[in-house]
Amino acid sequence: MKTKVAIIGSGNIGTDLLIKILRYSETLEVAAMVGIDPKSDGLARAARMDVPTCHTGVDGLLEMPEWNDIKIVFDATSAKAHLYNWEKIRQFSDKRMIDLTPASVGPYLVPAVNFSDHMEALNVNMVTCGGQATIPIVAAISDVVKVHYGEIVASIASKSAGPGTRANIDEFTETTSRGIEKIGKAEKGKAIIILNPAEPPLVMRDTVFTLSEMGDKEAIRKSIRAKVELVQEYVPGYKLHQEILFDEIPASNPVLIQGLGYRHGLKTSVYLKITGAGHYLPEYAGNLDIMTSAARATAERLVKSIQS
Repeated sequence: MKTKVAIIGSGNIGTDLLIKILRYSETLEVAAMVGIDPKSDGLARAARMDVPTCHTGVDGLLEMPEWNDIKIVFDATSAKAHLYNWEKIRQFSDKRMIDLTPASVGPYLVPAVNFSDHMEALNVNMVTCGGQATIPIVAAISDVVKVHYGEIVASIASKSAGPGTRANIDEFTETTSRGIEKIGKAEKGKAIIILNPAEPPLVMRDTVFTLSEMGDKEAIRKSIRAKVELVQEYVPGYKLHQEILFDEIPASNPVLIQGLGYRHGLKTSVYLKITGAGHYLPEYAGNLDIMTSAARATAERLVKSIQS
């Protein structure tokens, strides 16, 4: 018997998640699709696929007859809206919430890195698209050697950045930076996002730079490739775009890192390309696909852990 879930947010992310679950999940069933725009494409698609819908937000969800049977709620709205949604849902101890916004209410979760740390949490945060793509790489390096500094640059097609993404730009950089530190275990993290207006739209690209203590380059390379394979289990379009590069920063010529002072050691550069699955969104929207794929993977693993 499948576990019933609800999706709050009928925009691009919520709709893509809806289709992923309906078509491919063997353990999840969408029992409600919730939005605030009765004319949204997401609600219309859900209705055509025989999924109960509601256009009065979380308040309407709580009044739906399906609510009692729902065990997991995905929030694909915005950071601000999530605060309101969580206040309404947190009173139900039998519900779990998976937050796809950068609200950072619950602990950060990246399935390939720290799922087992938060199996009991009632609310988990999926960080950001850039965080889901790059934190596994920083964590892979941290598994081998101490990382002083981790910097990521996420470049996404402007067309794949909807109103929610644009409204959360500040939260994106702050949340991703904290995720690099908390999950990636870098002493200092920094995140930059670029909305690329190029036509035709370019596939999501992420660049990861770290400065660590000196370490075994081959061990770091193997650790990174192993993490890439773990992410590919739920995001098939996640790939290394070119070879991993190393540069040695000598003690005689250290670099200045704001908040840390001067550091030297090993610079590792990793270049990623994330192509979307094309379920609802265009393939260039890998930034949205990695979020919905990670959220679905989290819910499925959560159900498996509960059942076992």
